[in-house]
Amino acid sequence: MNPLKTIIFTVGTIVVLSACGQKNANASTSGETPKSENSMKTIHLTKATFLTKVADYEKNAEEWKYLGDKPCLIDFYADWCGPCKVIAPVLEELAKEYDGQIYIYKIDTSEEMELASAFGIRSIPSLLFCPKDGSPQMAQGALPKGTLKKAIDEVLLGK
Repeated sequence: MNPLKTIIFTVGTIVVLSACGQKNANASTSGETPKSENSMKTIHLTKATFLTKVADYEKNAEEWKYLGDKPCLIDFYADWCGPCKVIAPVLEELAKEYDGQIYIYKIDTSEEMELASAFGIRSIPSLLFCPKDGSPQMAQGALPKGTLKKAIDEVLLGK
């Protein structure tokens, strides 16, 4: 797993920190139902689904090989994280806006500690932008919608 971690953290890194004290009274963590590709919403991943939809880092530890048919954005989050609650509705909006162009995945770092460790996640939210071809790029913090759209357009869609 170390070679994959090295590859991910040697690629261009986008680091933008979220504003302190930013709140969202509408953020909710209860009552969520599992997401699927057909619902035009974010898709929750486990290690097993990550290995089949994104990258099998256990078999391809030497190099990054994206398995998806469309680029993806992966949100490493936790239910207890305030900034994660702020960015969650923005990611849901983006999943609808970019439906058919990209996938937006979510990985709960409290439940999927091995995935979080494999990608060196030390602060959340952390966002992994995985283009269909090329190396992934990591960003940290609750990025504003405009910044996320720009990154999606440039990094994932090559616009």
